[in-house]
Amino acid sequence: MTPEKILVEKAVSKVSLPGSRSPFMVLRNHAPLITSLDKGHVKYVSEGTEESMSIASGFVEVKDNIVTVCAEV
Repeated sequence: MTPEKILVEKAVSKVSLPGSRSPFMVLRNHAPLITSLDKGHVKYVSEGTEESMSIASGFVEVKDNIVTVCAEV
């Protein structure tokens, strides 16, 4: 799996992700982690508006208040 392009790059207040073991949410100052993602929806709140996108699978890295998702859409 290789990234083809950046789909979203913006400041958000929270991100909900379809983790391989269970769905989870990332808030500000979350502990660093790297984990796999299953098919589902990545939901995020930016400027008070919830948005989402469907993914088939992928990985996420959370570090220093930056959430990076590499996913097959």
